[in-house]
Amino acid sequence: MLIWLAQWLQTLSPDHGFLRVFQYQTFRAVMAAMTALLIGLAAGPWVIRSLTSLKLGQPIRDYAMASHLVKSGTPTMGGVLILLSMSLSTLLWFDWSNRFVWIVLLVTLGFGAIGWSDDWRKVVDQNPEGMPSLEKYLWQSFIGLVAALYLVFCISENSNYRVIELFFTWVQSGFDLSLPPKAGLMLPFFKEISYPLGVLGFVLLTYLVIVGTSNAVNLTDGLDGLAIMPVVMVGACLGVFAYATGNAVFARYLFLPHIAGAGELTIFCAAMAGAGLAFLWFNTYPAQVFMGDVGALALGGAIGTIAVIVRQEILLAIMGGVFVAEAVSVMVQVSYFKLTKKKYGVGRRVLKMAPLHHHFEKSGWQETQVVVRFWIITMLLCLVGLSTLKLR
Repeated sequence: MLIWLAQWLQTLSPDHGFLRVFQYQTFRAVMAAMTALLIGLAAGPWVIRSLTSLKLGQPIRDYAMASHLVKSGTPTMGGVLILLSMSLSTLLWFDWSNRFVWIVLLVTLGFGAIGWSDDWRKVVDQNPEGMPSLEKYLWQSFIGLVAALYLVFCISENSNYRVIELFFTWVQSGFDLSLPPKAGLMLPFFKEISYPLGVLGFVLLTYLVIVGTSNAVNLTDGLDGLAIMPVVMVGACLGVFAYATGNAVFARYLFLPHIAGAGELTIFCAAMAGAGLAFLWFNTYPAQVFMGDVGALALGGAIGTIAVIVRQEILLAIMGGVFVAEAVSVMVQVSYFKLTKKKYGVGRRVLKMAPLHHHFEKSGWQETQVVVRFWIITMLLCLVGLSTLKLR
C-alpha cells in the first residue's frame, strides 16, 4: 500500500523524488521486518492480557512430563499476535498487485482459522481432542488443493498472464498435463537438473508440501520458543531465495528458475521474521504465552507455500530438518507401537516419548538445552541451504 502512496506523491512534485526508495524490495523488506517487530512488541502485552481474561489457558494432558505441569493455565492461541503483526506489516509494505503474496497470505490465514477453531474447542469447549482429526485434515486438504490448483497456473513460462487466461489456454490445449521446466522439481546441488512433474505431479507435490509442513511445525511446537525460532530462520532464508528467484539477473547467474513476481515474497518473509522475533520476546522460557495451533499451522502453511513458489521444496526439507525429524519421530513411534501391539499384544516404543523433543527431555536434557540445541541445528541446516545458492 505504501509503495502506491509513494508513487502518487512523486507525481505531485519533483521534490518527492527521494520516495523512489520505496520501489526497492530490499528497503521494503527491512521496513516490513521492523514494522512487524514493533507491532508485535507493542501489542504483545495487550494480547496476553486479553487471552488471560478470556481464560484461554493451555490445558496440560495427564501424560505430560512433570516439569510441564507448571505451565497449565498459561494463555495459548498467542499465534494471533504473530498473524496480526505479520499481516499488517505485509499489507503496508508489499505491492498489492502481486498475486504470490496474496495467495501466501490467504493460505496463512486459512490455516490460522483452522488452528483457531482447534484451540477454541480445546480451551473453551473443554474438549481435550479439539477439532476431530478427520475434520482438521479435510479443511487443510481443501486449502492445500485450492492453493496448488492456483499456483499450477501461476508458475509458468507465461507468468505475466492472468491466471484465468492460463487456465483457458490449458483447456484449449486439450488439458496438456505437461508443465514448463521451471515448474519441475529442482535439485539444490544439481541446478541444471529439473525433474518434470506435470500438472498432476505439481498439484500433488504442492499439496503435500503445504499440508505436511503445516503439521510438522505444529508437532514441533511443544517447548518454549522451540518452533518459532526455526520458523524465523527458515522463513528468512526462503526470503533470500525469493529475492534471487524474482530477479532475472540473479536467477540467471545463480542457475535458479526465474519466477516473475516471486521477489515480492521477500517482504512477507521479512514480516514473518519480525513478527516471530516479537512473539519470541514473550514465548521464551518461561513462556508468558503459547503459540497454539492458530500460529503453528499458519506459519507451517506459509513457509510451505513460499517454498513451492520459489521451487525449493527439497531445500525446505533440508533447512527445516528439525520439523522433518519431529514429524518422522511421531510417525515412526505410532506405526511401531501399533505394529508391535498387533504382533505381541503389547505396544512397544522406539523413543521414550514422541515428538522427538520430549524424547530428549526424558533422556535428561533440560528444556532450554533442547530448545537452544535445536536452534543451533536449524541454523547449521539453513547455512547449508544458503550455500546451495553458489554450489552446483
